[in-house]
Amino acid sequence: MIDSLRNIFHIPDLRRRVLFMFGLLAVYRIGAFIPTPGINGMALSEFFTAAQGGFLGFLNMFSGGALAQMTIFALGIMPYISASIILQLLTVVWPYLERLSKEGEAGRKKITQYTRYGTVVLSVIQSFGISLGLEGLQAPSGAMVVAGGGGWGFRLMTVLTLTTGTAFIMWLGEQISERGIGNGISLIIFAGIVVGIPNAIIGMVQSLMADEMSIFTIFGLLILMVVVVAVIVFVERGQRRIPVQYAKRVVGRRMYGGQSTHLPLRVNTGGVIPVIFASSIITIPATIAQFIKIDFIQAISRQLAFGMPLYNLLYVVAIVFFCYFYTSIIFNPVDTADNLKKHGGYIPGIRPGKRTADYIDRLLSRITFGGALYLAAVAILPTFLISGFNVAPIPWIGPTLDNWLPGFITQGFGINFYFGGTSLLIVVGVAMDTVQQIEAQLIMRHYDGFLKKGRLRGRRS
Repeated sequence: MIDSLRNIFHIPDLRRRVLFMFGLLAVYRIGAFIPTPGINGMALSEFFTAAQGGFLGFLNMFSGGALAQMTIFALGIMPYISASIILQLLTVVWPYLERLSKEGEAGRKKITQYTRYGTVVLSVIQSFGISLGLEGLQAPSGAMVVAGGGGWGFRLMTVLTLTTGTAFIMWLGEQISERGIGNGISLIIFAGIVVGIPNAIIGMVQSLMADEMSIFTIFGLLILMVVVVAVIVFVERGQRRIPVQYAKRVVGRRMYGGQSTHLPLRVNTGGVIPVIFASSIITIPATIAQFIKIDFIQAISRQLAFGMPLYNLLYVVAIVFFCYFYTSIIFNPVDTADNLKKHGGYIPGIRPGKRTADYIDRLLSRITFGGALYLAAVAILPTFLISGFNVAPIPWIGPTLDNWLPGFITQGFGINFYFGGTSLLIVVGVAMDTVQQIEAQLIMRHYDGFLKKGRLRGRRS
């Protein structure tokens, strides 16, 4: 591992890419501490400490905690993610976008441009809504969150500041993807999540030194962490390989084909997107219901709170549904079968065309079911840890937000422990993707990678 890390800095191009990535991530973290004009920071902090409701915690996770402090990056990258998801869904129902998605690089550039426009539009809408909401917020001590009472000057300044901040983060992500290493947007989300880990470790050590918790509790949690991370890595890399045989073809004077390959079907085809969709469906209605002062509606809202049986049941059902829904959007068995037939490929024992499409669809349905159960198990992991280890959710957000900030800081036995849920999926997935890209760069230049079992000398050939 140390030799592989050393080899990164032996390659000038890879060294520049890695340092460029870290430099832009540092710029992102600096911006997360620059406050938005007109905000009373102390009053806002008191409000978040006392808050028990829903949607803001989701935005705060993707902004790396910037929303709780109302900095210039308060919206984070969430508008870009929302715009990307909307464009993907529209690709299924809008023939124009479907044609663009099949036009190669030129079509992808147009879709990316539309995503940028959508990001700006969503940022303006969300920032204006936040400015209106902030004007009416009052801390438990009685202080107003907006200094001076607000007004159109504050609203326009907030819209301009937050929209510009999101556009800048989007630009940072694209620059990392183009000139750095890894997926820039994913790395920005990754940085926003892991930034809370050092404080959690420090709190854990302080609790241990103060005899507020036992070493056995820490040991048990660490073992659970290792096991869960190992399972996530195993499943995320898992795939069903369908054997594919290509017939020999003669083009001019040359003969092509005749080789055997495989068609990989990932166990978790949808990634973390189904969990985000499921969270949106459940948490937003529960948040809205809290503001409707009707006994029946309030009773439903309490049943949809984090950790309640109805909440867990609906959450698992929604994850399974969106796993199938999103997989059907990004993977079309009919198109795959047609492409195989067009290039002279076939699955041994399966007739090309419709039979091949049905066979792939049947296998994909079975694999997706296993992947959906895996996602549901990881997503509701915080619920079992809270009940099993007698730990509490993040104190400054409240229990109903643990779904939106998926990963929690436990306080049972005085422990500050950051772990669980969707954040773990994002962190492990992004880390694996980045390591694989660095691995590819090293192997391409005949250096040792991170994942190779055999030990070769780290020299250029």
